[in-house]
Amino acid sequence: MAYQIRRVDYYYVSVKDEPGEAYNFLSQLASLGINLLAFTAVPTGPGSAQMTLFPESSVNFQQKAKLAGLKYFGPHHAFLVNGDDQLGALVEVHDALYRARINIYASSGVTDGKGEYGYVMYLKPEDYDRAAKVLGV
Repeated sequence: MAYQIRRVDYYYVSVKDEPGEAYNFLSQLASLGINLLAFTAVPTGPGSAQMTLFPESSVNFQQKAKLAGLKYFGPHHAFLVNGDDQLGALVEVHDALYRARINIYASSGVTDGKGEYGYVMYLKPEDYDRAAKVLGV
């Protein structure tokens, strides 16, 4: 099965949980020249949400976010898997981690509807480097 795994950094940002806040924030990132590989947003309490940002360049994100006065938490580390969407596409990845006794404590994936997928794996910090070695990244 054809896939690529890469190390990625991610950052947390808190925003108001109101219509248009994600648009405003993502527009600000775009105007700063910050390209995202992925992002998620979840409510964190009454009136607030947490966005998890996976920038294409961690250095670019940190430099430009700092200049713009954006408050963020991170970097944290994850793996991003991209590949051909087919039955059992992630079995090999999960099997390698299972055999090494490494637990994926959170993950999220999506297909593009045209034959490819993206998958983010979060591991405990103490497992990250060992997982990278097991996965060959």
